[in-house]
Amino acid sequence: MFQTVDPKALPGNVFAAIGQQWMLITAGTAGHYNTMTASWGGLGVLWGEPMATVFIRPQRYTKEFVDGSDYFTLSFFDEAYRPQLALCGSKSGRDVNKAEECGFTVCTGAGGAPYFAQARVVLVCRKVYRQKLDPAAMPPQVREKWYDGDYHEMYFGQIVEALVREEETPCSP
Repeated sequence: MFQTVDPKALPGNVFAAIGQQWMLITAGTAGHYNTMTASWGGLGVLWGEPMATVFIRPQRYTKEFVDGSDYFTLSFFDEAYRPQLALCGSKSGRDVNKAEECGFTVCTGAGGAPYFAQARVVLVCRKVYRQKLDPAAMPPQVREKWYDGDYHEMYFGQIVEALVREEETPCSP
């Protein structure tokens, strides 16, 4: 079961949660969605609202779902789920049902946005802005180290719901 909390009261270190522990970006509907592992992003305040920023490469299948949805979710898991997060980052939803392979239970938050009952923290985000990263604005060493012509698209999502799991009881799908 999840408890709704103020985004400003989220537990933990966001730098570790995103950059080291990873997160799942999920979009679509409870019946048709995709998810991907991400370790780039941020949390903060923009335009007076709590905001999440995520970066998705153009070839990622999840990008189609984020582009076609008004909402997306960011799900953060305990370390015990590292193998499942690795699977979600290495296999395409075009080829496998990632949630089924991981044993995840799909739940829905605000706007019908899908997330997983096994998550420790879930942020439901309303997509408010997106923009392709401009390689001309990047330092050459960043382009050389991180890119081969497949520049990320940046998404800002207003955090409309922040959920923290209180117990192991799964949500109702």
